[in-house]
Amino acid sequence: MRTRIKLCGFQTEETVRAAVQAGADAVGFVFYPSSPRNIDLAQAAHLARCMGAWQTPVALFVNPEADFVRSVIAEIPNVLLQFHGDESADFCESFKRPFIKAIRMKEGVDLLQESQKFQAAQALLVDSWSEAYGGTGHTFDWSLLPKAGELKQALVLSGGLEESNVAQAIVALKPYGVDVSSGIEVARGVKSVEKIEKFCRAVHKADAGLL
Repeated sequence: MRTRIKLCGFQTEETVRAAVQAGADAVGFVFYPSSPRNIDLAQAAHLARCMGAWQTPVALFVNPEADFVRSVIAEIPNVLLQFHGDESADFCESFKRPFIKAIRMKEGVDLLQESQKFQAAQALLVDSWSEAYGGTGHTFDWSLLPKAGELKQALVLSGGLEESNVAQAIVALKPYGVDVSSGIEVARGVKSVEKIEKFCRAVHKADAGLL
């Protein structure tokens, strides 16, 4: 079983095409005005059309208005929804579309309880805790995670991943997928083609046992 790769926070055609060539399974677009990676819908729809037939565009929201989510679905018909705020299970399910729910991890967060709450989610994406929404660029205590197979959903690991530590994470946790944003950037919100390629190669090597 190979580890799926989700690269997030894209804003340019060059970097989306680099992600496609490097073997990313999913490319994420951030619809959150407070983020330096925020993108407008027209540009995201254009970039989604630059992706391969078997690759999935992902729309990341933080406590969005329902009408805006529906407008994204209309413009990017094959989009996978990712909710990164305080959305309820009912809200996430209301669009009748596959979705990922992000859970910010810290001491006291029970992922098995969250798994029960968001039973309809395709995956739970675990990230580092922050009072603000969005990635921190830091790892969290992986011992907070339940054992592999205990969750109802696929586990996508995020939080501080980069080329230098993603293989370790894959060997230790065997997640369904890994997610990265700041770990493939040269500056906040600025993606690096070289870092994209190196991250994807590191995942492929880990899967092949070439560590």
